Amino acid sequence: MKKISFSLQLLLGLVIGVALGFVARAGDVDWLTATLTEAGSIFIQLLKLAVPPLVFTAVVVSVANLRNVSGAARLASKTLMWFLITSLIAVVFGLVLGLIINPGQGINISTAGAKAIDQEDAGTWLDFLTGIIPTNVVTAFTELNVLQIVFLGVVLGAAALAIGEKAEPFIGFSRSVLELVQKALWWVIRLAPIGTAGLIGKSVATYGWDLLAPLAKFSAGVYIGCLLVLVVSYPLLLSVVGKVNPLTFYRNAWPALELAFASRSSVGTMPLTQRVTTDRLGVDRDYAAFAVPFGATTKMDGCAAIYPALAAIFVAQVYNVPLNAGHYLLIAFVSVIGSAATAGLTGAIVMLTLTLSTVGLPLEGVGLLLAIDPILDMIRTATNVAGQMVVPVLVARSEGRLDEAVFNAPPQPLDEAPTSVRPAAGPAPGPEPAPA
Repeated sequence: MKKISFSLQLLLGLVIGVALGFVARAGDVDWLTATLTEAGSIFIQLLKLAVPPLVFTAVVVSVANLRNVSGAARLASKTLMWFLITSLIAVVFGLVLGLIINPGQGINISTAGAKAIDQEDAGTWLDFLTGIIPTNVVTAFTELNVLQIVFLGVVLGAAALAIGEKAEPFIGFSRSVLELVQKALWWVIRLAPIGTAGLIGKSVATYGWDLLAPLAKFSAGVYIGCLLVLVVSYPLLLSVVGKVNPLTFYRNAWPALELAFASRSSVGTMPLTQRVTTDRLGVDRDYAAFAVPFGATTKMDGCAAIYPALAAIFVAQVYNVPLNAGHYLLIAFVSVIGSAATAGLTGAIVMLTLTLSTVGLPLEGVGLLLAIDPILDMIRTATNVAGQMVVPVLVARSEGRLDEAVFNAPPQPLDEAPTSVRPAAGPAPGPEPAPA
């Protein structure tokens, strides 16, 4: 397998998974479906296992690393500004596409069987705002509330910056834990071709095309909307603002996009995203250490912009609820401002319920879309991760922190373990030798 690049291994996993899924479905091979399901589930479990310590330490270390980055406040504000701009562009794509294709018109789906989601799981602005602050530190980690973990990481990272030298032991400990988790997670990522085959195969074996038939227009709309962002919006920004070749960007970023598509987890993909951003796209390591973890938990153009915009129009049309210009502006506002509610985990139910409840649409509409959510979440997550790499490239380019030689060089192999986390001061360590 060492002779086959990691990117090709992921692609082979996708192809083999689809083939096995069709065999399992066509031949009604239950044991094959069960095997694919277990392979995919174990892979996702391993990714989720690393999420709490990975997110917390990554945020703490990224905030602490800002002390050595000149113009840190300007970099942070530019990053946030581009997050908002690209999210606004994505939601406009979603709204315009929704108004063109009318995904809910002519849909013959019985809404009687659609159940409203549990009110505890429904996203409201009050839930979102109060949910940021954990009532119990331990619960935030045990219940995998990524938004609360991010909050704790930002607060403690900022406090460490304010304290200065006295906080070095804490920052050093966080950096060590981050390195340990990244090393272990890289071993998991090396299993991604197998996990990819299981995840894709399970989806094909379980759903096939039958489930998509009644919702074909909506499903196509989500994929088309995400692809428009990927092949129109991002390339234009990269070429006009970043003044870099979009084809080179996608060539270098492809492994992270493949893993995001299969795993459906921005956070689980984060170590690979960060490595691609620095080693293949040439973004300054200190800045990337802040921008990539920040983006993995808040930058969600697929889940928080395109999808809720199309879903809101779909639900409104299915339930015959008229929408006006004010509603569309409200959808855009919720999508741009509330994207942190998705928190980088699989699925976008919180963001969808937040949008529907804000616009005043029936939450029962969520039940109509839950069945196909895994299929849609693949392209949504790939779009999320692409945006999480595009913005650092744009900002790094504008700040003179983009190494064009690295960006334009042939893609570096990703088979070896990642390099160590750069310390708060001093030169970046060299790459580790490839394992024997």
